[in-house]
Amino acid sequence: MTRRRALTVAAGVTGAVSLASTGLLATPAAAAPQPLRDDKLKAAIQRAQARSRRLLTGRHSANRWEMQTAADDGGDIVTRRVPGTGLDVALHLGDTETVLVHVIRRFHYEVDQLGLHGEPDALAGWVPPSDVRDSGLPESNRASGTAIVIRPGSYPPGAHGAFTAAQQVTLADIVADTEGVVRWGGDDKRPYEGLFYVAVRPGDARLARVAAKIRAWNGTPGSGAGAVPDVTSRDRRRKAAAYR
Repeated sequence: MTRRRALTVAAGVTGAVSLASTGLLATPAAAAPQPLRDDKLKAAIQRAQARSRRLLTGRHSANRWEMQTAADDGGDIVTRRVPGTGLDVALHLGDTETVLVHVIRRFHYEVDQLGLHGEPDALAGWVPPSDVRDSGLPESNRASGTAIVIRPGSYPPGAHGAFTAAQQVTLADIVADTEGVVRWGGDDKRPYEGLFYVAVRPGDARLARVAAKIRAWNGTPGSGAGAVPDVTSRDRRRKAAAYR
């Protein structure tokens, strides 16, 4: 046997041993992938499915978001503190929460302070779907966690004139901040001046874009809610008019 032939055979033997040690030379039956058996994973999936069946209703609010039966119960509706106000409100988590909390904060800082001196019922968010009488009305959006009501006992649906002209200019500017993603009920044909609601459907790219903008403001000193702008400036008035 030549030297080259001996080296070739030796390399082949070494390679075969290496492959055998990693199982790559096992028989086809032994090498076939085995089905994943993870009882914990299976149980977690079953719990999530059961939770969805319990929380989701199949009913949609006026803005086409699905109503949910409970808050703070593992679903999408969660109670959040509104920074700077001392108030809590139950909202659909994520981008919806971001834009509605921004609206509440600006109202508190620039229109009328909420919750002063222990004011009861200063703010309301999610309600059970059983409280919704007409899912075609904008206030039905509360049952999907996509609407809030300022002082629900003070500004009844159908009434108008609760805010001064100057306050209405600020309210229009707040809506403009959200680029129309949030609508003020006072601008509806049937006014509801305490109501603010998400006016786009789930998955609308505008909601994600506006929420990202607000988060950037929140992380920048001198920006966002609390940094009171000149809402009477020509540029801001022009932008606000586009969403009314």
